[in-house]
Amino acid sequence: MTSAWVIGLPLVAVAVVLARVAMRHGRSGMFILAAMGGLLMVGAVALLAAALTAGPAAAAGTAAAAGVKVAASTAASSNTGALLGAAIAVAGSTIGAGIAVAYAGAAALAVMSERPELFGRAMVIVGLAEGIAIYGLIIGIILIGKA
Repeated sequence: MTSAWVIGLPLVAVAVVLARVAMRHGRSGMFILAAMGGLLMVGAVALLAAALTAGPAAAAGTAAAAGVKVAASTAASSNTGALLGAAIAVAGSTIGAGIAVAYAGAAALAVMSERPELFGRAMVIVGLAEGIAIYGLIIGIILIGKA
């Protein structure tokens, strides 16, 4: 499984270089970039499907050894689900908080340029937007604790 990720890294580097080249061609470059993004998405989904459907390594030995391997595989797959859920929770909340802080921060700066006495209220709104990332981090910690 690790080899699939190692093989995928040069592909990502090639995609980044091709994206830089495509951006020099204006509007047609945007269509090329969108097509490359779609291809990368399909590749990522195929890689995820291969990783999730991969069975345990071939069991050698007695039936008792095979039973231990199956139990270990089941425990590992439940841990994988919890860790994947934690990663999604943290990544999603961080991206959402980044977008929220971008819009709230821009609006806060615009308000403070006209009325500086509203600094405290504006920073409270920006802080509430940043709280989204903290909630995701807490959920991630809880899920890692369950793994």
